[in-house]
Amino acid sequence: MAQSETVERILDAAESLFADRGFSETSLRMITSKAKVNLAAVNYHFGSKNALIHAVFARFLTPFCNSLELAFDQLEAGGNVGNEGLEPLLRALTETAVRSQAGRYDEGISIFMRLLGLAYTQSQGHLRKFLEAEYSKTFGRFMRLLKEATPELGPVERYWRIQFMIGATAFTMSSSEALGDILENKLGVETPVEEIVARLVPFLAAGMKARTLDGTAIPKGRSFAGAIPS
Repeated sequence: MAQSETVERILDAAESLFADRGFSETSLRMITSKAKVNLAAVNYHFGSKNALIHAVFARFLTPFCNSLELAFDQLEAGGNVGNEGLEPLLRALTETAVRSQAGRYDEGISIFMRLLGLAYTQSQGHLRKFLEAEYSKTFGRFMRLLKEATPELGPVERYWRIQFMIGATAFTMSSSEALGDILENKLGVETPVEEIVARLVPFLAAGMKARTLDGTAIPKGRSFAGAIPS
């Protein structure tokens, strides 16, 4: 078996098991059994389980971030930034995520989102350090553009709305196949993932621009409740 094929089989097995079971619950022996390789092959190509986790994320995130940087360049060149640029920004993010997984296999985007959810919910300090070291530039740029698109939000209000946005996106995209099956069974309507994204983006943008807890719009330039420093 060629080395490149061995690496791909290990990565395929690892990402599938990590997405289904989590990081701690997945052993290297489970991965080698699914990939039909021996433990020495994993150690030779990756060195450790942590390094294998990093490689799984890199296989998703490196092409995604490269494409996302180009999408941000196009947004800024076209003037689609600032207070009117929220929907174009969110559309660039979600559509790039879908395109970056196109052609791999049908469940690519679902596994991608499940793995990102695990990075949030499971205690993997080494993974967070890796993601920050490798991808902070791209996601820092996204956060800057998002801040420019929501100048009326204070830092705490923006923080929570971002978490709600991530939660809605992670659930929807990680469950896209199952949600599509439910709709098809109930109403006979097929929904490709591109249509799900097209429906999701306006919903996310509306949430980012929603009224505050007391039912009033946030005045531009003021932070939530007037008490949180910007």
